[in-house]
This record gives sequence, structure tokens and C-alpha cells, in this order.
Amino acid sequence: MTIQSSVERKYRKSPRAPLLPQAQSQKHDNLEAHEAGIDGASFSGAVFNLSTTIVGAGIMALPATVKELGLIPGLIMIVLVGWLTESSIDMIMRFSRASKSATYSGVVADAFGGAGRTLLQVCIVVNNLGMLVVYMIIIGDVLSGAWLNGVHHSGVTEEWFGQHWWTARFTLLLLTTLFVFLPLISFRRVDSLRYTSALSVGLAIVFVVITAGVAIVKTIDGSISMPRLLPEISNKASFWKLFTTFPVLVTAYICHHNIHPIENELKDPTQIKSIVRTSITLCSTVYIATSFFGLLLFGDRTLDDVLANFDGDLGIPYSSLLDDVVRVSYGIHLMLVFPIVFFSLRLNLDGLLFSYAIPIAFDNRRFFAVTAALMGFIFVGANFVPSIWDAFQFTGATAAVSVGFIFPAAIALRDTHGIATKNDRLASWLMISLAVSSSTVAVSSDIYSIFNGVGG
Repeated sequence: MTIQSSVERKYRKSPRAPLLPQAQSQKHDNLEAHEAGIDGASFSGAVFNLSTTIVGAGIMALPATVKELGLIPGLIMIVLVGWLTESSIDMIMRFSRASKSATYSGVVADAFGGAGRTLLQVCIVVNNLGMLVVYMIIIGDVLSGAWLNGVHHSGVTEEWFGQHWWTARFTLLLLTTLFVFLPLISFRRVDSLRYTSALSVGLAIVFVVITAGVAIVKTIDGSISMPRLLPEISNKASFWKLFTTFPVLVTAYICHHNIHPIENELKDPTQIKSIVRTSITLCSTVYIATSFFGLLLFGDRTLDDVLANFDGDLGIPYSSLLDDVVRVSYGIHLMLVFPIVFFSLRLNLDGLLFSYAIPIAFDNRRFFAVTAALMGFIFVGANFVPSIWDAFQFTGATAAVSVGFIFPAAIALRDTHGIATKNDRLASWLMISLAVSSSTVAVSSDIYSIFNGVGG
């Protein structure tokens, strides 16, 4: 079991406090051992859980990102960001061992104190909360449809059964929350989600296989051509727009908040480095295939969310069936990603609000109260606050980049234990430069677009 640092002990009372009666202390010992995974999370289960954390909704934005960058630079950037992500996680884990910290926030607290810990937890809460609201919005779009530019795009249930009260967006999301989300987010160990995570990864691969199959068929019959290999830069605006793609790529790889929960449950914690490498390699392969075949299939017609391209005739037999399979499999995929992201959201919000309490896994009342409050906020945000997506465009570009790159780089540059290498420092400065410049341009571009749209 990983030993907690003195900084973490300051924020968390031990569940094995001396004042507890011996029987109750033994009960907590057993529960802690169970929660920490001594009875043993496997290598494959950890790979599936980490891969599911990575492959969320970001996969659907990658073809448009590669279209903006050009095919060759776009695919190179996917590989580069994957390598930087692995490097940033490696830094976190090495400093975690040096500081004897069992959490990401503990590593940050060791380097920057309580203020750094709080700032990281705020970023994780904002990032994960934003992702889950967006996931629920997308699930609602897939199942019940959505209005875009005054045009209603039907969801799969409307297409199959017509418009009824039980195919309405609110009803379908309520049923999904009650019968899918609530059972899955009630687990107290991340390893309990390994089977749903495996299914989630499988469904992402189904999307890749269908996209690749359709693209290959249409390439053979000559109905599509090779996409643009390099970016098209016609003015300053098009040049600066290239920088807005970096936060999308970082968000597609964000998984740092779940590294420690997964490691803490492993039968053999020394496997974590191989697990991270395997997961990032798997996800990078899925991302490259999705980007290449998605851009090959739709070319300049590739939309910001490529799922929207599967809302019409693909130009091959059984097009309607394939559209439905893609949309349904993706909707289920997001339903299964939801609990793995929710897991770290709950842990970090609890650490933010109840930093001096015993761990949430030992307090049933607090566990269910925090779970219900978060789930209620996500449900209300997805159903009744249409502009919430605009708000998360800003927070996502900053919070995700901070969690993924800025904090790991800052920990390595601070180097409180004197273990950072020259390569660590070079990689850290590269991460910070890319993160700060791209986030600044992305947020400025979003602000300009919103005000320009209002002005128009």
C-alpha cells in the first residue's frame, strides 16, 4: 500500500486513529485494504480503466483538428501530445514516490503547499464536471436529437419510434441517470468498472472499424480523394487558429486525475508505468486511425464533431444502418466513460470541501450526499442551462491543460527532491510553452467568436 506523506496526513485523518476501539479499527483496516486493492486489480483491468478515462468525447473532435492542421502535421501532433502526456505522468509518479504521496493533489501539495493542492483540485473538478455535462448533452443529442442552426436533427429513438413523451430528451436522460449512471457511480473502487471500461474501449474500436471500412470502400470506388496534407494558411487569423487545436489534443489525452486511484488498487503497483504506456499506445492508435479515416471519408466536409457527419447518406449500401450503429455505439460508449470520470470528480470535490475528514469511502452519508449533489448538478446543467457549453469552452481550455501539462511541468521544475533530469526540464518548458500559448490563443479566439457572432 502506498504510504501517505506528511502533507497528506495533514489533510486527511487516518481511519485507523488510536482513539477507535480495536474492533472498529480492525473493521477500518479491512475496508482500507479492500479500497486500496490489495485483493488485487489486474494489469488488463487497469489498462481498460485508464484507456476509458482517455478516450471520451475528445475522439470525435480529432478529425476536424487534423483537418485544421493538415494530415501530416495533425498526425504528428497526436503522437507528440501522446508522448508529452506519458512524460508528464512519469514525472508525477516519480515525484509521488519521492514524496510518498498516494494522490496527485498530494504531490502538488508537497511541491507548492495547500494553495497548490487546492488549485489543482479546483481545476480537476471544473474539468471533469464540464466533461460530464457535455457527455450528458451529447448522449441526449444521440438519443433524442438536437436543434442546430434552426434545424432539428432527429435522435435514434425519434427515428425508430417517433415523437412521444418517452422519447423526449428529459425523459431519456432521466432514465439513463436512474438505470445506468447511478448504479455505476455507486462503486467505491475504480477497479469495479473494469468490465464496463473494456466494453467502452471495444465500442470506440467499433466506431474506428466502421469509419475505416466506409472510407476504404469509397476510396476503392474512387468517390473520395486524399485530404489536404498541410495546413492552409491564408491570413493571420488562419495562422492563429492553428493554436486552438492544441487544447483539443490535450483534452483528448487527459487522464492524470485517475492515475493514482488506479495505481492504489493494483496487485503490483510497479506495473503502473507499463499500464500507462500500453494505454497511451492503444489510445494513440485509435486516435490516429479515427483522424486519418474520418478525414479521408469526409474531407473538407468534416464537422467539428464528426459524429454529426453520420447523420445522412454515406453513399454506400446500408448507410442508414451504419449511421445508427455508429451513433448508438458512441452513445453507449459515453455512458460507460461517465462513471470513470465521475470517480475522480467525487474524490477531488470531497478533498476540496472536506479536507480534514476521513476518506469519503469510509463515510456512507458523505459518499451518497456528494454523489447525489454532483449528479443533480450535472443533470440540471445538461437539461436546463443551454449556454453551459459556452462556459465550459473557456474552463476546458484552461483547466484541462493545467491538469495535464502545467502542474506536472511545474512540479518537475520546482524539483523539491532533486530528482528531475535535464530531459524533464526540457520537456517541462516545452509543455508550459505550448500550454500557455495555445490556451491564450484558444480563449481569445472563443471570446472573439462569441462577440463577433453577437455583433453579427
